[in-house]
Amino acid sequence: MSSNTIQVLLVSDQAAANLLPALDPALKPSAAILLVTGKMQQQAGHLAQVLGESGVKASQVMLPNEHDYGQLESALLDLASQHEGATVTLNVTGGTKLMALAAQSVARAAGWSIFYVDVDSDEVIWLAPEQRRQPLGQQLRLNHYLRGYGFGIEPLTSRPSSQPHKALLQTLILQQGSLTKAITQLNWLAQQSENNHRLDVPLSEDLRDSRSLEALLRNFEDAGVLEVKDDKVVFRSAENRDFAKGGWLEQYVFKTVCESRDALAMRDQASNLVVTDSAGVKNELDAVFLARNRLFVIECKTARMDQPEAPKANDTLFKLSEICRRVGGLGTRGMLASYRPLAAAEKRLAAALRIELVCEQQLASLSEKIQSWVQR
Repeated sequence: MSSNTIQVLLVSDQAAANLLPALDPALKPSAAILLVTGKMQQQAGHLAQVLGESGVKASQVMLPNEHDYGQLESALLDLASQHEGATVTLNVTGGTKLMALAAQSVARAAGWSIFYVDVDSDEVIWLAPEQRRQPLGQQLRLNHYLRGYGFGIEPLTSRPSSQPHKALLQTLILQQGSLTKAITQLNWLAQQSENNHRLDVPLSEDLRDSRSLEALLRNFEDAGVLEVKDDKVVFRSAENRDFAKGGWLEQYVFKTVCESRDALAMRDQASNLVVTDSAGVKNELDAVFLARNRLFVIECKTARMDQPEAPKANDTLFKLSEICRRVGGLGTRGMLASYRPLAAAEKRLAAALRIELVCEQQLASLSEKIQSWVQR
């Protein structure tokens, strides 16, 4: 960080473009001036808080009518005169187009350095004093990144260790084709147990006669998740019941993410992360990580999405797309990891929403899928 440098930021709803260079060790200023319109006051507050906690003194300048070029230029000229002689850099990435044009015009006249953040190439593009490209450093952690978009993070709940379940996870993934019906039955049993606020659930005669379910329950029993006793399934704990109901896929996905950490230079990762917006609306992210200065979100589904009581695949895809847009901005990418197949129309919708799909047998090569996804 330079001791006497100022970075001027045009505040928009894309926080990453302002946070990344402001917290990059090679670019980090001693102070930041946030140029704010009426619509962006709340967003500016989020940015200012994160910057302040990171050692960057942040102040805000309210701009007049963002649709009037003359008023914008006048306000920016006043700002330039107040900081005459200082080392000032303009990040021209955010704001409206008119704000960016006015700011760039004043910056050139004042002799400020100017850059633009290219989120696709993960670079800073210098426009003045000379044109060049500079890679962005990877410094952001999930806490700062998400809070920059106005989201708080709830403390993570404890989850069963993945180590005792290693053999079980391998069986569930590699034998996916033969276990789908039994997984549906186990999901139903776990849901009935939860609905009745009990850890035990009776096995009907039909379920007792299911050889595939019997074999599946034995696998879960060997892993210490449950016990079959007196024609009942008894879950060891509420956490283990959640694991049996589909948490095992979340655990497998997150385990795979962690194993890819070094290869993809991940900065941070978390599972079952509950984020809360300023209105108190909560969303749980099954698996999330930062790589290449982008947020990656993975939603996991083991249930059949063609049942009347189940969330529909289209609804799941739309919800995931909206979460990605709100929680991490335009650069965020989403993936649906599904134990079940998706119909052709659902695959087309996923492609239109730019949601990556990993379904059925593809889960066995999830590591390769994630690495290809991130590096694209």
